[in-house]
Amino acid sequence: METRKVQVTGGSTYTVSLPKGWATDNGVHGGSVVEFHPEEDTLLLTPQREEEKVEGTLDITGLDGDELMRAVVTMYVSGFDIITLETTQVTAAQRRTIREATQGLVGLEVIGETSERVRLQDLLDSSELSMHNAITRMQLVSTTMLADAVAALIEDDDDLAADVVQRDDDVDRLWSMVSRVFRSVLRDPSAVAGIGLDRETCFDYHSSARQLERIGDHAAKIATHAGTLDAPPDDAAEAITELHAEATEIVEMAIDALLEDDSDRATTLANDARQRVTRIDELARVVDDTIRELEPQQAQLLGLIVDSLSRSADYGGNIAETALQNAAPRP
Repeated sequence: METRKVQVTGGSTYTVSLPKGWATDNGVHGGSVVEFHPEEDTLLLTPQREEEKVEGTLDITGLDGDELMRAVVTMYVSGFDIITLETTQVTAAQRRTIREATQGLVGLEVIGETSERVRLQDLLDSSELSMHNAITRMQLVSTTMLADAVAALIEDDDDLAADVVQRDDDVDRLWSMVSRVFRSVLRDPSAVAGIGLDRETCFDYHSSARQLERIGDHAAKIATHAGTLDAPPDDAAEAITELHAEATEIVEMAIDALLEDDSDRATTLANDARQRVTRIDELARVVDDTIRELEPQQAQLLGLIVDSLSRSADYGGNIAETALQNAAPRP
């Protein structure tokens, strides 16, 4: 840390000198322009740089399938605008995986291909991507998936179950986008002004988006089990329906609290959601009691479904906790 004394020049202008080492390391010299980014009682200073695409190159030799898919997603989330994937010979299987990866990421497109490399580019400006809209969309998709997964189980609808599993890709796509925007905010103070949210709120949204992504995973898990099960008995179906309704209510209340501008209202909603989580164990025990006498394999799979619904409620409780922190007075 270095300190500088603020000087007054011309009677109305405050000036302060820059540490020479920092200026040299960042290419700042006489005539350079720097940017000031006010954030409540903090002022961030960065050199002004021409807007340019951030490029990254990755050697994909030996990578295929899920490993290659994760590599592309990682480069995207890390914030690269142009991604070059190269190897001595890009195989047909690698090209299919790369295209599948781009289809699962918002704004990423293939812009060039040769026998040795594939170039991808993010065609969307991060400032055009709304974390607020992404959160509301993720909440809608994940809770709808949860409802349809339970309906597929109770109605023995294999087609609906398969559709729920496919929709998990929509939640993952939004989660990757939120992660990319969040990392850009951490890396570049100017991105904060572009998206219209302060960094603490971005952190809260990112944390909550992770919980919604997990709810989507559990909805897909329930749907997968539903595809192998017959419809449960009426008493078990009724208990599962009640457990699902309570879990969904917790998630929806928590998201409402997170997005609520009025801090008092947000605190009330979040506390109500957290209190309702305590009832989930009781409801889960009711379901367990109803399935105990069923055939062992069916009882085991229904038990896993109960666990997924309980975990989804817990994730809603985590969002409510984040909403409480977001609504609390800031020091």
